[in-house]
Amino acid sequence: MNQKSYLSEKPIETKERLIFALDFDGREAAKSMVETLGDSVEFYKLGLEMFMAGGYYDMVSWLVDRGKKVFVDLKFFDVPQTVGSAVKQLKDKGAIFATVHGNDAILEAAVRAKGELKILAVTVLTSLDRGDLNDLGFQCDVEELVLSRAKRALSLGCDGVISSGLEARELRSDLGKNFLVVTPGIRPVDNTDDQKRTVDIEAAFLNGADYIVVGRPIKYAANPYQTACEFQRRIKDLFEAER
Repeated sequence: MNQKSYLSEKPIETKERLIFALDFDGREAAKSMVETLGDSVEFYKLGLEMFMAGGYYDMVSWLVDRGKKVFVDLKFFDVPQTVGSAVKQLKDKGAIFATVHGNDAILEAAVRAKGELKILAVTVLTSLDRGDLNDLGFQCDVEELVLSRAKRALSLGCDGVISSGLEARELRSDLGKNFLVVTPGIRPVDNTDDQKRTVDIEAAFLNGADYIVVGRPIKYAANPYQTACEFQRRIKDLFEAER
């Protein structure tokens, strides 16, 4: 028997459901990749690597000026006042999403300061597995921890969560459709890098993701543009077939 589909019904442009992780150690290399990808990608995630490369806000503005959407993935985690101040400074820079990692007070501070910016709470990083959680002192299942953190975040006013595609199904089943699920760790079935809790494109969306984040499978492809176009085709075909 086929599992129930949790395919997103939110009014999101299909082409924007693919977010490319713009992980580069310099702005020129990042801009070159954006130019290479052209119209195949409309949404970009900027993380810590780009932040440390310098000129982070300049890169955000450069993308926004070109009609691209921006996801600020800095996983803010500090004392609540500091996180609130950071979100307040970011909210008018043109970004769509920002990630926050932490306890109730940290999430509440981010929510109070966010304005139109959407706050996504980090649940459990996709690079962590059961052994890693044991090392960190979590004596519960990954799924239980993700669900607990998601419930808390949504009750505090976060707009959505970052979740592996493996846990997205349980989140949708237990918590419904009225929040965003952004899923990183999109990989082929036979994956060999540091992402452990992974799924492929179709599984992520059928399990309830609203957006997927893809980096290395596009970045290191022989032809990044064609690879991104192929990913977009698969997303489009899936949503058209399920409607």
